[in-house]
Amino acid sequence: MRLLLVRHGQIPPNVLGILDTDEPGPSLTDLGREQARALVTTLADEPLEALWASSLIRTQETLAPTADARSLPIDVLPGLREVRAGSLEGERTHEAHRAYMGTIFAWATGDRDRRMPGGESGHEFFERFEGALAEIAATGVEDAVVASHGAAIRCWSATVEGADQDFLASHPLPNTAIVAVEGGPGAWRMRAWREAPIGQPVPPPDPDADPTGAGA
Repeated sequence: MRLLLVRHGQIPPNVLGILDTDEPGPSLTDLGREQARALVTTLADEPLEALWASSLIRTQETLAPTADARSLPIDVLPGLREVRAGSLEGERTHEAHRAYMGTIFAWATGDRDRRMPGGESGHEFFERFEGALAEIAATGVEDAVVASHGAAIRCWSATVEGADQDFLASHPLPNTAIVAVEGGPGAWRMRAWREAPIGQPVPPPDPDADPTGAGA
């Protein structure tokens, strides 16, 4: 099967540099809603059979215009949610950003015993995220869009066959950027990293304003 992992549209914490991973989370900004509408055109030539989103509102709002255009429901899987920030939740300092993304990159390179300050371990993250993807694969669909989150997509994608970990760690994943993978549980393969999908209104990456999506 083929999955298009889409990062959600812009939310206020992405602009303000705040680590915001709690459920249900904020709604999209005006730009985020514009990005969601543009996603319809971005995905126009894709043979989509299903749409999946995390339990955070922003992912569901991101897929809403595409769901309307394709007459497809949005199925929600909690396991697709963002990596929980734990005791860093609500922080906006450089130190908090480094601690959060440093943990993400440690997981991506094999140190899954490391725990987010006050939060989950790498083992716990991969178990829930890969479990959610396995649920999607079990449906038998061949082409699906999965709306998730910056840190979650970057961390998991770095472990996929054909992924360049250094590239993934140093390159941003802006709002509504797309990572395409093929295969199935235990055998996913990287196919494309669309940092700036054609037609998407994506502002320049700002590591101070968007800690979960900006490059290292």
